[in-house]
Amino acid sequence: MQLDWLEDFLTLAEERNFSRAAERRNVTQPAFGRRIRSLEQWVGTALFARTKTGTDLSPAGEQFRGYIQVSVRDLYRARTAALEVADQAASVLTVAATHALSFTFFPHWIVEHAPHEPINLKSDSMQACERMMQRGEASFLLSHHHPLLRTSLDTPDFVRVEIGDDLLIPVCQPNETGAPRWTLNGGEVPYLAYSPESGLGRILHADWTARQIAPPLAVVLQSRLAAALLSMAIDGGGVAWVPESLARTALAAGKVVTADAAYATPIAIALSRPAIALSKVSETLWSSACAHARGSPFTPAARA
Repeated sequence: MQLDWLEDFLTLAEERNFSRAAERRNVTQPAFGRRIRSLEQWVGTALFARTKTGTDLSPAGEQFRGYIQVSVRDLYRARTAALEVADQAASVLTVAATHALSFTFFPHWIVEHAPHEPINLKSDSMQACERMMQRGEASFLLSHHHPLLRTSLDTPDFVRVEIGDDLLIPVCQPNETGAPRWTLNGGEVPYLAYSPESGLGRILHADWTARQIAPPLAVVLQSRLAAALLSMAIDGGGVAWVPESLARTALAAGKVVTADAAYATPIAIALSRPAIALSKVSETLWSSACAHARGSPFTPAARA
């Protein structure tokens, strides 16, 4: 049995599609399929079942995943801990951050709290950043957070603290008079949407569902990058919900305007970490962040 097989299994369990899972694992689909079959042979039973819509976990696969998620995460953490003891990684702060915050919040924040430490910044989608944390590939996750959004890190294995505020606002290109080119109180408007792996898109959906609102939108583009959606909005492609921190410069220059403030969603900027002890430099950063946080660190409850 190989660690690659377990990571393949977890990827397929997330994607529920052999083609997408193989692409994420950077292997051909036939090779990926052979590795999944090898794992099933080692376990002694089928872990997946083909369906009309894709691939689902079998009952045995569901049971297996609960153990394997923890095992793979702990293996990566063990490697990180061993490197830190050997002083090969102890002086480097590894931070996973979502794309939008990598550009806006992170640079000033890290200079304030760790001005003299080497930094390894891993910028990706929320989904990818969650996987990094689960597998012990980063000590911290910097992301936007909303109380209605459950993530894979909402377990007692992780701790979160809110370190800032932001606002998801609908923006679009202004018309000749400076007013919004589109408003959200009429017919359908072109919507520059987040792709499913984006945390911001998941936050919007959760907030709209809770508030029982349904903006009149027709999706014309999807991207996991808020910066890409903002760029399309500046060029007149439609309405995009982007963090106010990211749109601030474009708003000040008049390149975009707020389409309808009533559809804005307040969000927090949060820092997450594993509940286990980290390296000395990581613990120092955490202490500094908590000292300037909006509240006390919070350990999410286990999923029901």
